[in-house]
Amino acid sequence: MGEPCIITVAITGSVPRKLDNPAVPITVPEQVESTHAAYEAGAALAHVHVRNDDESSSSDPDKFARLQEGIRKHCPDMIVQFSTGGRGRAMEARGAMLYLHPDMASLATGSVNFPTIVYENPPDFVRSLAATMRDGGIKPEIEVFDLAMLYNTADLVAEGLILAPPHVQFVFGVKHALPARRDILEFEVAKLKELLPGATWTAAGIGRHQLEVNHWALEMGGHCRTGLEDNVRWDKTTLAPSNAKLVERVVELCGTYGRPVATATQARTLLGLPATAQQAAA
Repeated sequence: MGEPCIITVAITGSVPRKLDNPAVPITVPEQVESTHAAYEAGAALAHVHVRNDDESSSSDPDKFARLQEGIRKHCPDMIVQFSTGGRGRAMEARGAMLYLHPDMASLATGSVNFPTIVYENPPDFVRSLAATMRDGGIKPEIEVFDLAMLYNTADLVAEGLILAPPHVQFVFGVKHALPARRDILEFEVAKLKELLPGATWTAAGIGRHQLEVNHWALEMGGHCRTGLEDNVRWDKTTLAPSNAKLVERVVELCGTYGRPVATATQARTLLGLPATAQQAAA
């Protein structure tokens, strides 16, 4: 059997569900319930956003606090990862909830074009977020939408703003960013091993590329991301019924590739994260 695969579930994202899939959880109770179901299905890490009443992206620390509290209550050892992404949120607000000390937070280390906007991550802003995460004991998940972001990450590790070994996520299928091509993932993983030995990695495919990228990651020894944030459809025509069903699909794939599904406790060890208070007391 190969190394256990950490399954990340990205439960919500920033697209209003009324435009796509009514199964996308919006309110905090819906998000907690959906995360718990995904955890029971095999997800070890939850990547989370919160929403305003109009379903737009929010930076409300109170909502992040209630969401984290709910996840930790119902999924005690699950890894909680806050999004610091920029769609619909002012730059100065994107790290406003990090004082809540989630286990992890996303960190894009450069700017990139998205379908209709520029995803802005200026160098000084990236350095500030990285320092906040380091000083708060929060492990960043490096979001790589472009090769330059991988080299930027190596520089930040060399400067001590990101602690080694980092965890990196390669994102494919966003229009104007990295196309979903396996040879690009193979190249980037090779560069990751060269630049940052010991780093862990996962790969995410957007939309119709989600399942395809899951296959590549499992075969190449990486970890997997799934969830309604990235793919509101089960296939090209059918809406995905839930986050849990998308997780179950990856669990089945893990068996195909001889990869055990990592428990949340195993995932903490693989990512170098501390045990939860409950685990430490056991």
